[in-house]
Amino acid sequence: MAHHETAHEPLPQTREALMELHRETRKRRNAAPHGSEEHAAAIDLIGRIEVEIARLERAMDPPLV
Repeated sequence: MAHHETAHEPLPQTREALMELHRETRKRRNAAPHGSEEHAAAIDLIGRIEVEIARLERAMDPPLV
């Protein structure tokens, strides 16, 4: 998956789905050659996922964070 493709993918809107995508993306990052476009794209996507998880957790009642 190219870097520019991950930048525009809509993310799931549930914490459970985001956590699953996070696990899958970490596996993809770990399997990619270090420094490759795939590796960088996975790192970027992990960051986007983590921001969305934090947003959802702060919005919970009571917040998880």
